[in-house]
Amino acid sequence: MRRTDTLTLDLGHGHGAPARSDARMSPLGVPAQASAPSPAPGGPLAPAEEPALCDFLLPADGLDDEQRLRALDTMDAYLTGKRRYLLGYQATQEMGGSAFDLGRFMHHNINNLGDPFQSGGYKPNTKVVERAVLDYYAALWHADGPYDAADPQSYWGYVLSMGSTEGNMYALWNARDYLSGKALIQPPTGPCGAARYVKAPAEPGNPNAYRPVAFYSEDTHYSFAKAVHVLGVETFHAVGTEQYPDECPLPAAAGGAAAGAASGPREWPAEVPSHSGPSGHSWDGTGEIDVEALAVLVEFFAAKGHPIFVSLNLGSTFKGAHDDVRGVCERLLPIFEKYGLIQGEVAYGKDPRTGEPLVDLRRRFWIHVDGALGAGYAPFLRMAADDPAGFGWEPDTRLPEFDFGITLPTREFGDLDMVSSIAMSGHKWPGAPWPCGIYMTKVKYQIAPPSQPDYIGAPDTTFAGSRNGFSPLILWDHLSRHSYQDQVDRIRRAQDLAAYLEQQLRLLELEKDVELWPARTPGAITVRFRKPSPELVAKWSLSSQDVLTVPGDESTRRSYVHVFLMSSVDRAKLDALLADLGNDPVILRRP
Repeated sequence: MRRTDTLTLDLGHGHGAPARSDARMSPLGVPAQASAPSPAPGGPLAPAEEPALCDFLLPADGLDDEQRLRALDTMDAYLTGKRRYLLGYQATQEMGGSAFDLGRFMHHNINNLGDPFQSGGYKPNTKVVERAVLDYYAALWHADGPYDAADPQSYWGYVLSMGSTEGNMYALWNARDYLSGKALIQPPTGPCGAARYVKAPAEPGNPNAYRPVAFYSEDTHYSFAKAVHVLGVETFHAVGTEQYPDECPLPAAAGGAAAGAASGPREWPAEVPSHSGPSGHSWDGTGEIDVEALAVLVEFFAAKGHPIFVSLNLGSTFKGAHDDVRGVCERLLPIFEKYGLIQGEVAYGKDPRTGEPLVDLRRRFWIHVDGALGAGYAPFLRMAADDPAGFGWEPDTRLPEFDFGITLPTREFGDLDMVSSIAMSGHKWPGAPWPCGIYMTKVKYQIAPPSQPDYIGAPDTTFAGSRNGFSPLILWDHLSRHSYQDQVDRIRRAQDLAAYLEQQLRLLELEKDVELWPARTPGAITVRFRKPSPELVAKWSLSSQDVLTVPGDESTRRSYVHVFLMSSVDRAKLDALLADLGNDPVILRRP
């Protein structure tokens, strides 16, 4: 909260309660200003440059109060200006009244150290609030709750210190160890009683039995490629290129650099192709994973004996696409059955007393949903689609089922739950002033941590160890303020604004006789269009992406930007952007 903000307080914390304006004075005696309004159409450019480093240098003697407050005011002014014009990223700038209600907690050092379901030795924590938030999302995502360590089907999860990048990394780590046959944990041995990992021995006749292979689409967030590298998870591209260089099973048109080749070996694509658009290529497609291409690739590696890890998107980075999670599950299940991946024995060592093999049964595939953006709002879109009369709205597009509720019948093992884990970014939707999120899986998939530090008083089952105890408060505060109906209304407003922006861009094309290339994936809350001048890109914090409309032909390069219709965006802000586009020399092709 800015020290100069005007706060509108709900004194009764309920509907119909009187509100008052709590205007404050800045430290220099300047009257407080209202929260930054949306920019007027055609307004001046927002400050494009960050404050100078010299404003924040820290001398050995420190700063006096006047210098310190002047520096903070400088940063406050910069961030306020940027907040007014932020359109190009999945970041909600609307914090509601959280800054006032939660400001009191800034007096505490809150650390949710270790597992969220054990208080641990560090008592200034908000783990009880964290559990309430996790229960809320477990219900939304059709997971069994509340958490029960004795129930293999129960959910387990935690509030992330980062966004979904951390959640995706945890899923990869969890799946890598689970699928590679590492024991959940071997009882402590040796003089120190330290827990240690053990790994399953190679399965006779199948050297790939504990060598999982990862699959994700070309529209997946860039951090996923970084995560597989950091964690040493092998992708189908890496394994295929190394071991099966001339055996890519995809047709040439789907094979990336080899597309269009009349003969010769096909190259393995770096990622699973996304659906093609009218051009026959993926650049103008919807951004959803090509389910058939995925199935062809998965079957190739399943036949070679590899366990399978698949990551699917729910609200992809640039196009906002939602992969058909249920469709993928239905398409892959027969492959998993055919190659014995539904369930298999893992012999991870010998019993020191009897010499008998230590064996457990586990599945040999893992389906993860990267719901960085979409997992926060998709449940409410689906609620409205299921009950349009009750919620007063029927979405134009029905989003796919994506969560732990997806179960499919098998020939030998009854109904099978298909989704193993979900990650979500809390700072995207519903919104938070810093990166945070949620990772969720099931008790039966948990791998015990490689170390058990006694001093924290709780299992170190999370990725970060020390975790931000403010994030559960922020998420809880938002969820407590908004009913399911309120949540439906929020995503309805975003969908309406997305449709409005796409329509207005098409009208602007006709009015100015220019090409803006507007496009929107059905159900997405993002609209992409032609990249304007660098000045407008900086003013509106627009994210850009280049595509080649003909793969390999640099002369066909196009530059796109996109707008995300987060809850802090309104029509006035969009009208201001449209006015700027209508006068932009790059769009109008003026020198």
